[in-house]
Amino acid sequence: MKRRKKKEKKKVKVTKLEMEVLNTQKPIWTRKPSEVTNEEYAAFYKSISNDWEDHLAVKHFSVEGQLEFSGLLFCPKRAPFDLFDNSKQKNHIKLYVRRVFIMDNCEELMPNYLGFVKGIVDSEDLPLNISRETLQQSKILRVINKNLVKKSIEMFGELAENEEDYKKFYEAFSKSLKLGIHEDNKNRNKISDLLRYSSTKSGTEMTSLKEYVERMPENQENIYYITAESRSMAEKSPFLEKLNQRDLEVLYMVDPIDEHAVQQLKEYDGKKLMNVTKEGLDLGFDEEEKKAAEETKESFTSLCTKMKEILGDQVEEVLVGSRMVDSPASLVTSEFGWSANMQRIMKAQVLRDSQMSSFMVGKKKMEINPEHPIMVELNNKFAADASDRTIKDLIWLIYETAALTSGFTLDDPTVFASRIHKLIQLGLSIGAEDDDEDIEEESDQEDLPDLDNLDASAMEEVD
Repeated sequence: MKRRKKKEKKKVKVTKLEMEVLNTQKPIWTRKPSEVTNEEYAAFYKSISNDWEDHLAVKHFSVEGQLEFSGLLFCPKRAPFDLFDNSKQKNHIKLYVRRVFIMDNCEELMPNYLGFVKGIVDSEDLPLNISRETLQQSKILRVINKNLVKKSIEMFGELAENEEDYKKFYEAFSKSLKLGIHEDNKNRNKISDLLRYSSTKSGTEMTSLKEYVERMPENQENIYYITAESRSMAEKSPFLEKLNQRDLEVLYMVDPIDEHAVQQLKEYDGKKLMNVTKEGLDLGFDEEEKKAAEETKESFTSLCTKMKEILGDQVEEVLVGSRMVDSPASLVTSEFGWSANMQRIMKAQVLRDSQMSSFMVGKKKMEINPEHPIMVELNNKFAADASDRTIKDLIWLIYETAALTSGFTLDDPTVFASRIHKLIQLGLSIGAEDDDEDIEEESDQEDLPDLDNLDASAMEEVD
């Protein structure tokens, strides 16, 4: 029998690849907020923002439902120097689709006033190969935008619970919030809760509109505010005299952007915001006070008519006011026109529209204080001798000083200076006899007051 030969086994080389996952960490925005430490948030923030400081606040969220997306939003500690530069990057939100980076600056994700917020958003619904043109028309992006704004405002609200942190945030980004009041009508009420202002009762601290309303007396129906160039000018304004006497709180709005924001923020919590420098100021007088004011008004009717005749087109009307205590007169603007502070701001605009400016400025109204000694004596002097030359001179001085204290600038400061120089000469008794005729001629030409012939009692009236 033949023996079978054993078949030789063939040797085949097999190459095996063993793959080790080096990056086992999930993206930070896909993890649960409870699993992420503050150090991890800080490291991630610095990596996407190139900021050398830690963030001030963070909002980690995910949205589920018809659309699914997650995101991380950070609020920095400092505002960039070019925050409102139109040529810079509009926002700092990075767009991802299913953990794949799509673009660095999607303008449709955030409105301009929230351009300082940094972070990322990761969508599960957008296609990976989406183009920029399709992205701009995407309804999904509009929903994401709405939610990012909502989450940002929530982040600021949570930050407001810590007074010290919110003070830092408000110093850096208060202008952005006020710009949001002006631009974002859908979220205006929510943003208004974040505003802070100094007031006549807040001392060195700032108060919210909510706190203001809580302190309001039961019979107060309006939120009073004053706009001015600075807090010191607002505190010394003649418009606050009666409100301080009646213990009514007034908010100081001294930031130029406040003038724009308050045009859109008409009311808060059902309370109308009222500018104390404009006509129609309601101080909540009772019937007896209104009756007494009407009686006083009648006794000054002739003087008001004479003042309007002398001042001409400088004022639309001269009337008896009720908002002053220590000042003889003030100038108010129409309710729907620009305030004195707004006119000052618009004059400073390099590219302003002069036609628009002339349309919005409107006419000024002069309110006199019937209880002030100057106005009482002037009224008596007019009743005794309506043709007295000194009355015209004094009325012009009262008007010009009222314009300055009310926040206006004079059209011709040299004329006002000449009137004051006359008073100084009179007080020092240095009027030169040789120059009397020249002074009278110059007074007639420039319509300057003839104060050389004022007696001591008239000087006291001016004081």
